[in-house]
Amino acid sequence: MRKSKFTPTQRLEISARHDAGTSVADLCRQHQISAATFYKWKKEQAEEADETKRRLKQLEAENARLKKMYAELSIDHGILSDGYAMLKKWQAQDAKKQ
Repeated sequence: MRKSKFTPTQRLEISARHDAGTSVADLCRQHQISAATFYKWKKEQAEEADETKRRLKQLEAENARLKKMYAELSIDHGILSDGYAMLKKWQAQDAKKQ
């Protein structure tokens, strides 16, 4: 298989020109590519964008889960440190009584 002479950046530029209103036939003629190649590039870009969106949603869900876990742990830590302070206070009072 032959290596493409267009970089991904150039492919995006060509796609942007199409989005701006240039016809596919004109773009293909200017850049000496076939219409099938152009549509293949468009399909690859759409799949890549979908993968990026999917990954972003996964990361957001994981971030929310971690934030919830941190909140629960910080509450537990607060409760334990309050209990430990009370325990020290009671032990000090017991030591005074004896």
